[in-house]
Amino acid sequence: MNVRKKATIIGVLMDLGADRRGVDMGPSAVRVADLNERLETLGYEVLDAGNIPVRNPEMMPVTDSKAKYLPEITAACQTLAEQVEAALEHGSIPIVLGGDHSIAIGSVSGLAAYHRKREQRVGVIWFDAHGDMNTPETSPSGNIHGMPFAAILGHGAQELTHIGGFAPKVHPEDCVLIGARSVDPEEAVALKASGIRVVTMRELDERGMSAVMDEAMWLAARRTAGFHVTMDMDFVDPDFAPGVGTPVPGGPTYRESHLAMEKVADSGKMLSFELTEVNPVFDVANKTAELGVQLILSAFGKKIM
Repeated sequence: MNVRKKATIIGVLMDLGADRRGVDMGPSAVRVADLNERLETLGYEVLDAGNIPVRNPEMMPVTDSKAKYLPEITAACQTLAEQVEAALEHGSIPIVLGGDHSIAIGSVSGLAAYHRKREQRVGVIWFDAHGDMNTPETSPSGNIHGMPFAAILGHGAQELTHIGGFAPKVHPEDCVLIGARSVDPEEAVALKASGIRVVTMRELDERGMSAVMDEAMWLAARRTAGFHVTMDMDFVDPDFAPGVGTPVPGGPTYRESHLAMEKVADSGKMLSFELTEVNPVFDVANKTAELGVQLILSAFGKKIM
């Protein structure tokens, strides 16, 4: 008997990790682009768990300028971690929709907690124009959406690093950052010292997406149960994805981005997926959310033929 594959969609209305408002509307924009229905056409049984609510910045003061809205972001990430773990317990692949990229702390925490109970490690493939490797001590802005990669590696505010009661969530040798082209000076030092594999846009240009993905998936899966894919939409060149808060020219094209996701699907090693930083305020006719849905579909097995 054929058992249908299951996917659980979890939205996170997170708008606290960055200075530019609007990403809390990202989950709605992605749903408007018919994510649920289009996943079902690929043969998935889709459960939509709704959204994790997050208070907006007007409702509260900034209590720590080095890690803005730390208590609220921690609480949301803790809830997200629990929901991701619950989805996995039910045999479902979590699809997390953001919100800014600070939510990756919760997504990876839930995935790592589930596999930790089974004495397994997990890898991460992080698609992003930025490094996200700042800590409160190095961040020039205090915005936590620039800190999640550091947090899951055990660096930074303990409230974030120890969600679920353990740290680190992942090992650096199981992690790959792809697409980096805008990195703060101190963050660059931290990235080099971290032990993660960093693929800058120059290397991506020189080697090509296919070779980069082959290496990335090998690294992220060789010692692990599989890997989490987290996609910041500013990874993609802003000509194709204008609706982001921190666009950086010179990113991968539409087809390069799809190729990356198609190779993820072919690997069979993806454990969970995350799409962040879709900002309808800066988008054109929901173009970025539409592309985000298309990339999710490619990662979940949609083929040209």
